[in-house]
Amino acid sequence: MTTTDHALSTKELVSSFIKALNEEDFATARSYVYDNFSFDGVLGSRDSADAYFKDMEKMRFKYDIKKTFTDGDDVCLLYDINMQGTNIFTCGWYKVQNGKIKSLKVVFDPRPVLEAKK
Repeated sequence: MTTTDHALSTKELVSSFIKALNEEDFATARSYVYDNFSFDGVLGSRDSADAYFKDMEKMRFKYDIKKTFTDGDDVCLLYDINMQGTNIFTCGWYKVQNGKIKSLKVVFDPRPVLEAKK
């Protein structure tokens, strides 16, 4: 988390967010995003942090970061996300604004997840 002496860089902020999700510390992860945080993904979207974290607490995904790219207030992660026992290679685009995550857009091939639901 941030200290009074220095703010986290955009890369550190997003890395800390992912670490908290991996540790299932949803309160800490929630502190890194705005209330009006928006999520846009292959299988749906969420228009608030509360809606996003309600789902995250149920799904309890685990993230294995492969590569991080930063460009100003944008952070792009390439990672494997363990979804229902299957690792799905995913790209996440995090937009940071004034020290918090404003939005996340995620792209991945949904076929393994959809096939598991059959």
